[in-house]
Amino acid sequence: MTSSGAGTLYVVSTPIGNLGDISQRALAVLTDVSLVLAEDTRHSRKLLDHYAIRTGLSAYHEHNEAKATPALVARLVAGESMALISDAGTPLLSDPGARLVAAAADAGVPIVPIPGASALLAALVAAALPASRFTFFGFLERKGKERSSAIADLAALPHTAVLYESPNRLADTLDELASAGLGERKAAVARELTKQFEAIRRGTVEELARYYADAPPRGEIVIVIAGADRRMPAEDELRAAAAELRAAGASARDVMAALSARGASRNVAYRLAHES
Repeated sequence: MTSSGAGTLYVVSTPIGNLGDISQRALAVLTDVSLVLAEDTRHSRKLLDHYAIRTGLSAYHEHNEAKATPALVARLVAGESMALISDAGTPLLSDPGARLVAAAADAGVPIVPIPGASALLAALVAAALPASRFTFFGFLERKGKERSSAIADLAALPHTAVLYESPNRLADTLDELASAGLGERKAAVARELTKQFEAIRRGTVEELARYYADAPPRGEIVIVIAGADRRMPAEDELRAAAAELRAAGASARDVMAALSARGASRNVAYRLAHES
């Protein structure tokens, strides 16, 4: 239920590179609200200055959101309207803001999205891969069981996957995905979208891993990967692949991921991965 007299929390998409990608509606909202909540005020001030917007800025990021949220919600309930933005693109997509949106909604504050630029969607529509259904993974965990689990999920996914990665880890991540059985999957690496040096390179995961091992990229990176071919291969073929992977030192989890990437069901992949 909406709180009577409450202000509005606008979730505003901002350009991911080209400043011309901001909407007229976004500019109007940023001008009219009492406060803009920004991940990095120095970065966002450049955007507001470009459009001569003098609205006050306040920092809202992962290091202060727990402490700042209650006071901000109280101000919203009291009637102030605010705009939430990230450094670039659409807030909450691998960016802070979910805590504030949830708390404001619980308090009856209207939440209004102001759609616009998104690196995730820009890469997806330019990747030349199926886009009718996809899963967004954000940034993979850097190590540990969480990363292994995410890669196993990605390997078994029957539709397109989208993930973010830093330029210095791109080649290693692609190589790890190839080793997990995704080497032959079609993929695209989108770099510096909407900026002067925008580039989209397509190929298999293995081809892209080799390319970026020799040509480290710069800028923001989005990886788009085709889903698994769901045709079930013969079990003898899968068993031979599992034995080869175990002989090379692969863990049971890695074997499962590789078999899933080849089209094995979860149950078959588990059974073959644990055969002695």
